[in-house]
Amino acid sequence: MITRLFSAALRGVEAQEVEVEVNARGADKPMVIIVGLPDAAVRESSQRVISAIGASALFLDDGVKTVNLAPADLKKEGPSFDLPIALAMIAASRTKAFQADDCCVVGELGLDGAVRPVKGVLSIALEAKRRGRTRVLVPEANAPEAAVIEGIHVYPIRSLREAWDFLAGEIVIPPFHLDRQAFFDSHRSYEVDFDEVRGQHFVKRALEVAAAGNHNLLMVGPPGTGKSMLAKRIPTIMPDMSEDEAIETTKIHSITGLLDPKRAFLTTRPFRSPHHTISDAGLLGGGTHPGPGEVSLAHHGVLFLDELPEFRRQTLEVMRQPLEDGDVTISRAAGSLTFPARFMLVAAMNPCPCGFYGDSKRECRCSTRQIENYRQRISGPLLDRIDIHCEVPLVDFRELSSNAATGEKSATIRQRVVHARRTQSERFRKSANATNSAMSPRQMKVHCQVDAEGTSYLEHAMEQMNFSARAHDRILKVARTLADLAGAPNIRPTDVLEAIQYRSLDRKLFS
Repeated sequence: MITRLFSAALRGVEAQEVEVEVNARGADKPMVIIVGLPDAAVRESSQRVISAIGASALFLDDGVKTVNLAPADLKKEGPSFDLPIALAMIAASRTKAFQADDCCVVGELGLDGAVRPVKGVLSIALEAKRRGRTRVLVPEANAPEAAVIEGIHVYPIRSLREAWDFLAGEIVIPPFHLDRQAFFDSHRSYEVDFDEVRGQHFVKRALEVAAAGNHNLLMVGPPGTGKSMLAKRIPTIMPDMSEDEAIETTKIHSITGLLDPKRAFLTTRPFRSPHHTISDAGLLGGGTHPGPGEVSLAHHGVLFLDELPEFRRQTLEVMRQPLEDGDVTISRAAGSLTFPARFMLVAAMNPCPCGFYGDSKRECRCSTRQIENYRQRISGPLLDRIDIHCEVPLVDFRELSSNAATGEKSATIRQRVVHARRTQSERFRKSANATNSAMSPRQMKVHCQVDAEGTSYLEHAMEQMNFSARAHDRILKVARTLADLAGAPNIRPTDVLEAIQYRSLDRKLFS
C-alpha cells in the first residue's frame, strides 16, 4: 500500500514542497529505505521514527518500507521530515489511510515520540499557503511563528501519537490563534534610548540623517567616546518594520535557528555586530551547505562593524556587492542561492592604532608609518560606498556630570525620520527602492536638482577634495535626505554644504 503526506525542504530562505511517499511490502526482515537525495540527518530518521512509533504504542507491521522524498533531484536536509515519514509509515501499515492532501507536516521526533521544534517554519508555512494547503501541523514551539501567516490553520503538535490521532479524526486540536496586531504592538520596544547619550549633538544629527535616508555611516573617534553606544541606538530611531519586512527578516533568522523561542517573530529591526575575526563566509554567507551570513541577518536593520580596520581587508571587500545590489549570491557546483541583504552599514574606528591621534589631552604614541598602514587597511572603494563620515570627539566632563535634561528621546527623533521616509515612499512609489540611498542615476537626475549656488559649492568641493564620481552622487543623495528632513521640496545650498561636510573627514584622514 502506498500513502503520502506533504512536507517542505528549505532552499536558501525559501521552502519547496516535498511529497513524502511510503510503499509497504511484505518481507522476512523489517527494513526502511529512504530515497530522494537525503542527507545524513534524513537517513538517520529511520531509527528515530521506528523508536518513536514503538514508544507511542502505534502499530507498524513487519516488512520493507520504501520512503520516497519527491522531487528526487532536490537535496533534503535536516530532521524536519521525521514526523511526516512516521505518519506515512503508520498509515501504510493499515488498511484504511487518512485523507491529508490539504496538510503540510513538519517536525523532528525524539525517541519517545515527542515532537521537537525545527528551523524555517515561517518559510514552510508560506510555501504551504502558496500550494493551497489549508492545514499545517508543526511542533508546538513553532506554532506562533507559523501562525503569523494568514489564510492557513496552524495546529501545534506535541507528540507523534497526538498527530496520528488528530489526522485519524479521533481527537480535536484547536488551531493556534495569534492576535497579530497585539503581538506586533507588544514586541515593538527597545531597551535603549537616545536620551541616555550625553553630548555628541553633531553625531546624533548625522545618525538622524543616516536613518532618514538609510545611508551608510562611519564614525571616527578615540576610545570611550560612545561610538558603540550610539550605534546600538540607531534601530530605535528607524521606522517600525512593515509586516512584509518583518516576515522577510524573520525567515532569514528562522532558517539559521536564531529566533528567540519566547518571541518567535522579529518585530524590531535587527542589529548585528560581528567580531572583527569573522570569516568571509561568516559575514557574506556560504559554507558546505550555503546559509546566510551577517549581512543577511542584518536585512532591514543595522550591520555594525566596530574597529573597522581590524577586519581583514579581503573580508571587508566582499561587502561591496551587497552594499550595491542589496542581496548576496552564493554559487556552488550544485547551483546558486540568493539571500537578501538590504541593510544599513554603520562602522566605527579609531583615528590611529592607539586611538589618540589628534587628541588635545592624550598623546598619540603611533609613528606616521603606523598610522598610515592602519588607515590603508580600508580601501577607497569601500569608503566611497559609505555616505556619511563623522568625527566622534571626547565628551566634556560638565556634560557627563550635568543633572540637566539629556538630549531628545528616540521617539521624538523617530517622528522626524518617519516623516522623511514617508516623503521618500511617495517619491518612489512607482519604483522598487523606497529610500534616497538607493536612488538610481535616472532618479537622481529628476529628484536631485541643485541651484547655481549649490552647484558652485559642489564644484569647489570636487576640485579641492578630489572626490570620486561615486562620492559626488553620495553627496547629492545625502543632500536630498537633508531637504526631506526639513520638509523642503528642493535641495537647498545649505543642504549641499552639510552633505559635503559629512564627506570631508575621509579626505582629512585617508588622503
